[in-house]
Amino acid sequence: MNREIEVILNEIQTVFSKIDGEQVEKLADMLASPKSIFVLGEGRSGLMAKSFAMRLMHLGFHVFVVGETITPSIQPGDLLIAVSGSGTTSNVVQAAEKAKKNGVSVVGVTSDPSSRLAETSDSVVHIPSATKYRRPGEIESRQPLSSLFDQSVHLFFDAVCLKIAGQQKSGDEAALTRDTNWNKRWKSANANGPEQATGFGYPVSE
Repeated sequence: MNREIEVILNEIQTVFSKIDGEQVEKLADMLASPKSIFVLGEGRSGLMAKSFAMRLMHLGFHVFVVGETITPSIQPGDLLIAVSGSGTTSNVVQAAEKAKKNGVSVVGVTSDPSSRLAETSDSVVHIPSATKYRRPGEIESRQPLSSLFDQSVHLFFDAVCLKIAGQQKSGDEAALTRDTNWNKRWKSANANGPEQATGFGYPVSE
């Protein structure tokens, strides 16, 4: 095995050896009740949140990414999942605090269970990994910045999705029907040349 890959896998395994497995079941259960689910994060944490939102969409959930132009206003009874390795990212914390004041349940995903985000949240997913700040008590990592936290969050979210998929017993085929088909339509529409297609991947009507 490549040495760098082995380093990454060993670090991830160390993190998950310290994660309470019941957190997967708890978050999966929380996702069953809200009217709408919103996810939030900055930088690479935001990308992990978006990845989670996409998988939830594939599983049939009503889910939105905070900050997108088409994202509606959050309402009482909705659920916000806020991701911040340090638990101090200002935009994330402020949004979580505002959401909670408006009757929204907040799940904070962070490496620091005593952080401002954790204190704001109704429920905390503790991912005990290194962040870019390398604070005392964090797991050591040879990877740059918050790579280990991002990887661990991604895998944790995938575990939640796997749990939900098992509960639904719908299999991969149901998720595939919700997967994006724009690229497929674009390729099909352009098979006979660009003059036969619109920008949305549908043939021009005669």
